[in-house]
Amino acid sequence: MEMSRRKKIFQNVAPAILSNACVFLFSVVDGIFVGNGVGSQALGAVNLALPFVLLAQALNAMSSIGGVTITAIRFGRGDREGAQNAFMHSFTLNFIVGVLITLSGSVFTNEVCGLLGASDSYLPLVKEYVFWYALFAIPNALSLNLQSFCRNDGSPGLVAVTNVISTALNIFLDWLFVFPLEKGVMGAAVATGISQTVGLFVILTHYILKKGNLRIRIYKPQGKLFRKIIFRGLPEAIAQFSTPVTTLCMNYTLMRTFGDIGINAFAIISYLSSFTMSVFFGASEGMQPLFGQAYGAKEDDDLKHYYRAGQLISIIGSALCVAVYVIFPHYLSRLFGADAETIRFTEIHMWEYCWGFIIGSINIMISAYFYSTKRSTQAIVLNVIRSLVMNSLVITLLPRVFGNMIVWHTFGIYEVIVMIFALTMKKISERKGIIYK
Repeated sequence: MEMSRRKKIFQNVAPAILSNACVFLFSVVDGIFVGNGVGSQALGAVNLALPFVLLAQALNAMSSIGGVTITAIRFGRGDREGAQNAFMHSFTLNFIVGVLITLSGSVFTNEVCGLLGASDSYLPLVKEYVFWYALFAIPNALSLNLQSFCRNDGSPGLVAVTNVISTALNIFLDWLFVFPLEKGVMGAAVATGISQTVGLFVILTHYILKKGNLRIRIYKPQGKLFRKIIFRGLPEAIAQFSTPVTTLCMNYTLMRTFGDIGINAFAIISYLSSFTMSVFFGASEGMQPLFGQAYGAKEDDDLKHYYRAGQLISIIGSALCVAVYVIFPHYLSRLFGADAETIRFTEIHMWEYCWGFIIGSINIMISAYFYSTKRSTQAIVLNVIRSLVMNSLVITLLPRVFGNMIVWHTFGIYEVIVMIFALTMKKISERKGIIYK
């Protein structure tokens, strides 16, 4: 029994972490090539555009994870047709998200960049990245959706292969467009878009060759199921809003307190933060079908075991990330092509920000546990507090009260406050044991 559980955890979590890490690695690789090929100012510009990218990922996660959550529970009950129906509704929602992101980024580029807080010195480069990134939003949305379901449909290995191929292609195309072709920020965005489109074609083979139970086919739309998917996926979307909202608030605060040097230094920390949080979301998304299937089958012991295992994975993984960032800040800064002043500034403040990753990983796993076991209300409350309320309040208000230097600690401070809320809600919701609905 124990070996079977461990095997399931590895088969689900490892591909999910790899998949999520690769998705966010696209932006990190863009930053590395842009920083080295164009300069620190371009690196700061791509960081200013990052909340737009992360917002798109959060909306895609809402449609995908909402559908996957319902599908996992229905598979646990033996309802294959119901699982298929949820899959197609989720697929449609992701297509709609892709269309909306394409329109907002390509038609309303100036308005989007204004909301991102881009100053005159960054505006042309931010506009360039947002516009070209948005043009590839539809294949990106569909690829992420199909990968999420492919993991739950018996082919987690194909998801890993898809992401290795698309990430390797992104690295090559970033080099090609930024250095030999000298396309700068636009080249980095186009490289990401092409790589994600190729990833879509690779993952489609699972469905075209009919390797699992799920099929892309005509279906009868049901408004109730669309709403259910959005409700189930809303906690994950709100959770992922935390990164763009935090990045946006930090950019505003750092611009006010430190100027361009603060923005350029945080660009490096922000890329590392986005990549690290993607690993945590990958771990929670990998555990999600295990939570859902155990819940659907009403297996108390399995559910409790998977929760403990998920938290152990989160804590160990986050501690390793923090150790690397704290020990090697100089080398990581140089990787992004930062100038000497930016490197010195980043080295000073890296640890002040990164310790919050350990607490954040715990909160993300609790959220996944909630929404996978039909406690979406608790998950939504938790993630609204974490992603929209507490982070913006702490980041913007504490520096005004305690001085500018505390801004780097605000990430960890608000995660600690949120963890207290999360553990309290979990204890209250399980005071009479796990309730199956």
